[in-house]
Amino acid sequence: MPTYIYETVPQNEIEQPKRFEVRQSMSENALTHHPDTGVPVRRVIAGGTGLMGGKSSSPASSGGGSCGTGCGCH
Repeated sequence: MPTYIYETVPQNEIEQPKRFEVRQSMSENALTHHPDTGVPVRRVIAGGTGLMGGKSSSPASSGGGSCGTGCGCH
């Protein structure tokens, strides 16, 4: 099961959002409220850790990069 990052929705301009993680099935709906406190929350979109398949047209994917196959650096 993937772990999703959520943050509380600030109720005023001085309140800071608080982040937390929840393990959920991909078929479950996103949370709308904190499971313990009931405070409104939103899911945070975070970057992935790499490619999940397919071919890249970058020079690195053909062996020309310094980091290895598929990283996309020059």
